[in-house]
Amino acid sequence: MSTTMKKEGQNLASQAKDVAGQAADNAKDLAGQAGEAISSAASTVGHKAEDATAAVGHGIQNLAGQVRDSGPASGMLGTATRGVADGLESAGKYVEDKNLSGMMDDVTGLIKRNPIPALLLGLGIGFLVGRALSSSSRS
Repeated sequence: MSTTMKKEGQNLASQAKDVAGQAADNAKDLAGQAGEAISSAASTVGHKAEDATAAVGHGIQNLAGQVRDSGPASGMLGTATRGVADGLESAGKYVEDKNLSGMMDDVTGLIKRNPIPALLLGLGIGFLVGRALSSSSRS
């Protein structure tokens, strides 16, 4: 009798492992499909969005120059100001160079490399947006 129970326990453990593997595969497929849908939506935006993105990147770079010029030149605040300005300039170059389609390709690649965290992040953001919308409708 105990041998039969042991075999059944092993059988159940094997089935549970198979179900967990299938669930992980399904989550990866779903995240991949979500990434493809995002990429497809980005490609339909068109050239105007690309131009606007480049303009935003250029504006960020201009802001970096203003921060650099208006901040102190030395000391701890000077170092912090240069760090912020360098970060803004780097971000502005990225946005200007990549445009919308390049950034979406980067996001799609990130989702494909990390499907489960991306899916969990999407669910979390959806939950927070839902909470915010439901609480604002009560007010």
